[in-house]
Amino acid sequence: MPDTPVIDMQAVENLRALNPGDNDEFLRELVGIYLEDTPVRIAELETGLAAGDAEKVVRAAHSIKGSSANLGAAALRRVAEHLEHNARKNGLTNLGEEIDRVKAEFARIQQEFARLLPLA
Repeated sequence: MPDTPVIDMQAVENLRALNPGDNDEFLRELVGIYLEDTPVRIAELETGLAAGDAEKVVRAAHSIKGSSANLGAAALRRVAEHLEHNARKNGLTNLGEEIDRVKAEFARIQQEFARLLPLA
C-alpha cells in the first residue's frame, strides 16, 4: 500500500485542533487508548479465525477500521476494511495472510505514533 500513508497527518492535525495548547495531551490520550485497544481487537481476529467465527472476525475488523480512521491510521484502516469485506463476502477462507497484514500495519502505526508523539 505505498499510496496510503501510515498516518494521515491532516487527521492528526484535526485532532490536535480539538484541544489546542495542551501540548498534545488529548492526542496522546486518544493514541494511548488506540494502542491499548487495537491488540485486543487483533487477538479477536485471531481467535475468531481459529474458532471459525466469521462474525467475530467481521466485528473486530470493523472496530479496527473505525478506530484507525478516527486517528488517521490510513493504511491500517484500509487493510482492516479489506479484511472486513472479505470476511463478510467469503467467510474465513484465506484470511490468515490478511490478519498478518493487519498486525504488520499496526506495528508500523506504533512506530509512527512513537515518532510523532515522543514521551514528554
